[in-house]
Amino acid sequence: MNKTGIDAISFYVPKLFVDMEKLAHERDISYDKLNKGLGLKKMAIPDCDEDTASFAANALLDLIISNNLDPREIGRIYLGTESALDGSKSTSTYVLEIIEEILSDKFGSRCFKNCDVVDLVFACVGAVDALQNCNDWVINGDNRKAVVIASDIAKYELESTGEYTQGAGAVALLISENPSILSITNNWGIATKSVGDFFKPRRVHNKKEILKETASLFGKEISDKEALNILNDNKSEFWSYSNTNFELHKEEPIFEGQFSNECYQERIFEALDHFISQKKVNILKDWNHLIFHLPYAFHGRKMLIKKWISWLDENGSLVQLINEIGEIDNGDEKAWTRLAGKSKLYNNFISERIAPGELACAEIGNMYTASIFMSLLSMLNTAIKDNQELSNNKIGFISYGSGSKAKIFEGIIQDNWKEKVKFSKLFEVLNNRIDIDFETYEKLHKNQIADPIFSLNNSIKVSSIQTGEFTKGLRNYKYNL
Repeated sequence: MNKTGIDAISFYVPKLFVDMEKLAHERDISYDKLNKGLGLKKMAIPDCDEDTASFAANALLDLIISNNLDPREIGRIYLGTESALDGSKSTSTYVLEIIEEILSDKFGSRCFKNCDVVDLVFACVGAVDALQNCNDWVINGDNRKAVVIASDIAKYELESTGEYTQGAGAVALLISENPSILSITNNWGIATKSVGDFFKPRRVHNKKEILKETASLFGKEISDKEALNILNDNKSEFWSYSNTNFELHKEEPIFEGQFSNECYQERIFEALDHFISQKKVNILKDWNHLIFHLPYAFHGRKMLIKKWISWLDENGSLVQLINEIGEIDNGDEKAWTRLAGKSKLYNNFISERIAPGELACAEIGNMYTASIFMSLLSMLNTAIKDNQELSNNKIGFISYGSGSKAKIFEGIIQDNWKEKVKFSKLFEVLNNRIDIDFETYEKLHKNQIADPIFSLNNSIKVSSIQTGEFTKGLRNYKYNL
C-alpha cells in the first residue's frame, strides 16, 4: 500500500495583531503571567472585511498556486471550523465559489464542479476529523487528491479570562499518495465524552422582557400587558410577535477554563492509551516531536507533565528526576508534580520535542481547528531556520476538541519535506504585520468599524453581505489584486 498524508501546506493569518504587553497593561494583568507563564506575545485580529471563509479561501488559493495544482483533480475539500457563517449553508461553499471565480480564466468555470465539499464541526478537533476522513478516502482510491482546511476565529468577551487567548487564521493541507511532507500511519487513538466545558449555544431572550428593559432605559416603565400590546401591533421584522423570543448566536463561547483544562488532559490521556493499544510505541524513544492543539502556546507542555512522569517510570528513568528534585515530600504529589514541571530534565524534553511547535502560537494566539497544523508548520519552519534535517523523524499529534473528544495520530516526516515547506516563510510573514492600537482593537471586536484598517493586495476579502428578501445574509467575496 502506498503512503498517504500531507503533500503540501499553506496558511493565512490576518495582517493585524495586538501586542500582548499592551493588552496586559490595559487589563491590569501581569505581562509575566501572559508571556512567561502562558507563552503569549501577540494575538492575530481579523479586519472588518475578513471572516472564516475569506481566511480559508486565501489559504486554499495559496496552496493551489504555490504547488501548481489543477483544481479539477481535487476530489474533496473538507473544512474543519467552529466559526461557521451559517446554520445551514456550508462555509466551504463560499470558499469554493470565490476560488472558482478566480481560477476560471485558467481552468474554466466551475472547476470544482465534481468536488465534494463539507464542513466538519467538533470544536477544535474538527479539522483533524477532516484529515482522518480525507486520508482514509485517499487510501481507498487511486491517485486521489483531497484538501483539508482548518479555519477559525477565536473570539472571547472583552475583559474575560479568555480574551488574551484570542487568535485567528487558516491552514490548508493537500492530502495525497506518496506525500512530500508527512506520511500518516493508519492508527488513531480516540476518546470521547459529552461534557460542557466550552460551547456556543443559541442564546434565547424574551421579547417582552427586552422591550420592558428598553423602555426603562428611556425612563418609562411599562406593564406586561402594555408590552404585549406593542409587540402584537408591531409589523417590524425585528419586534414582530410572531416569535416570543429572540434567538441569538454569538461567536464568544460559554466556557469554564479550569474544567476545560481537566477535560483536555483526561481525553488526551485516554486517547493516548487507545493509540498505544493499537500500536505499541515508546513515546520517549519513538516520537521525536510532539505537536499539540494549543489554546495558548504553553498549553501542551502544561497538560503533559503527569504523562511524562509515567513515561519516565516505564522507561526506568524516574530516578533521573528524583536525583534532581528529590522524592515526594509528605505525600504532596501536586507540589512534587509542579516541581517536576520546572525541572531541568522536563525543560530539556520541552526544548527538544515541544517548543519549536509553540513559536507560531505565541505570535498568533489560538486558531481553534488550525492550531495543531500551525504548530506543525511552526516546527518545520524552525527546523529550516536552524538547518536541522528531520527526514524520517516521527511526530505524535495530540488534538482535542471541547465537548469533548481527543484524537492521537502519528506522522513520519518525508525526505522532500524541506523543499515543500521552505517557501512558506512563516516567521517572515508573522514579522510583517501591523500592530493596532487598543482602541482600534476594541472597536473591531465590537463590530464598530466599517472600513478596513488595511488593504492587502492579492488577497480575498468580504465584499458585501446581501439584504434582499431571498438573499438576506448571503456573503459575497472579492479578490483584491
